[in-house]
Amino acid sequence: MEITGQLLKGKAMVRLGLTGGIGSGKSFVAQLLKDRGALLIDADAISRDLMKPGEQTLADVISTFGPQLLTEDGELNRAALASIVFNDAAARQQLNAIVHPAVRARSQEIAERAAADHNFSGIIVEDIPLLTETGQASTFDGVIVVETAEEVRLHRLVHQRGMQETDAQARIRAQATDAERRAIATWVVDNSGSRSETEEQIEKIWADIQKLASKSAKPQV
Repeated sequence: MEITGQLLKGKAMVRLGLTGGIGSGKSFVAQLLKDRGALLIDADAISRDLMKPGEQTLADVISTFGPQLLTEDGELNRAALASIVFNDAAARQQLNAIVHPAVRARSQEIAERAAADHNFSGIIVEDIPLLTETGQASTFDGVIVVETAEEVRLHRLVHQRGMQETDAQARIRAQATDAERRAIATWVVDNSGSRSETEEQIEKIWADIQKLASKSAKPQV
């Protein structure tokens, strides 16, 4: 994929998508990119904010799936919602249709605020777990896919996050396959090995990104 860069608030930038299956260690890769100077926009964090009491997105979810998903304090019962959508493809599509547009709009707001900062690096990485599934890949200048062997992912979900194995498997099955994610990838990070092995891969990818960012910042003639 040729990366030509984009303009935001009149500033040149490279906007990249970051994705990977649940348990792949994508958050670790995201932090490595942030440490190197990328502006990180976390779709999961935005989604959590949009589900706080008083947010229109939460109100829309409750209107669709019912008030039984609210606790006595007016908070979303995330476990109850998950039990619905991870076992019902139609319900999952309903939820995505509510949440994803709201997340994209909030992400754009964050990016625009960042571009107004004179310290803006010109590199934005959007951490989007369901990037493949939502068909957003073509809106980015490039996509970084974090890939980890399924048995490693299952071990992390069960022994580090405390999930039941059947729940972990259901969540993996509800997401895109490795092959589907590879099909949209500009770079693939193999995160099945040690942390240092992953860092070595990120160093090489970051060098590529910096070159592309520099290229996009040059005036086009």
